[in-house]
Amino acid sequence: MESLFLFLKSVLTVMIPLFFAASGGLFTAVAGTLNIALEGLLLAGAFSSMAVFYFTGNFPVSVLSAVICSLSLAAVHAFSVFRLRADLFISGLAVNLLSGGVCAVLSEKLFFTKGVVSINGLINTQGLLTAYAVSGVIVLLLIWLSIYKTPFGYYLRACEKNCETLVSLGINPDFYKAAALLISGGLCGIGGSFLSLNLGAYVPEMSSGRGWIALAVIFLGLKKPLGIPAAAFVFAVFECYSNYAQGFWSIPADFILAFPYICSLAAMIIVSVIPEKSGL
Repeated sequence: MESLFLFLKSVLTVMIPLFFAASGGLFTAVAGTLNIALEGLLLAGAFSSMAVFYFTGNFPVSVLSAVICSLSLAAVHAFSVFRLRADLFISGLAVNLLSGGVCAVLSEKLFFTKGVVSINGLINTQGLLTAYAVSGVIVLLLIWLSIYKTPFGYYLRACEKNCETLVSLGINPDFYKAAALLISGGLCGIGGSFLSLNLGAYVPEMSSGRGWIALAVIFLGLKKPLGIPAAAFVFAVFECYSNYAQGFWSIPADFILAFPYICSLAAMIIVSVIPEKSGL
């Protein structure tokens, strides 16, 4: 029973940053604007929360700083796309590269190292995990309400399939697409703050592809609010099981590490043949 509890705790630890990043990406996905900058937004949130906690020791302020930092980076992304008319994907890749570079420079200026930076003081990881899990449930409810029960969500969903209709009604679709990018940035900031605060340190490139995995989670969850935590849970189980299996399977470690990605790819192929349905 204790081993099961520890396994589920590990699954939840892996799941939380994926959930917040994918939840943010969900807003852009339903608006027809895929945000491939999730990786950079997560990393920015991780570094900013660590830096603020290092100097203040205040948990709420460090999370708030992560939200502001990632949201600001998302605003730069939105400005380049919708005001300067830059290509969406090129701008997203630029944000990912910019985030890693800026974090490295700031780390050297503030902490005199480009390597690992440990956080001063102790963090109650059990309480931290509970706080983020409860916050995730609240965020999930707010996402469902905003997308399906508000005029904002109605116009947001219309951006993907009825963009011309919105224009004919005098509604600017770019406004809602930009708003979706900003929301995406804020939620990625929360997910990024968990990465560094839970670890108790900032590690360069610690997002480790989670932003790209979050994109897979969005489509694996059929672009539905309730599908996001389900898909994130499935991927987290595969990843934790692959870590557990390294000590028991006599096969190359690279294949074991690739196991969760292979399973996610197979799951995406399966769900791609399922007819899309309305609902949660």
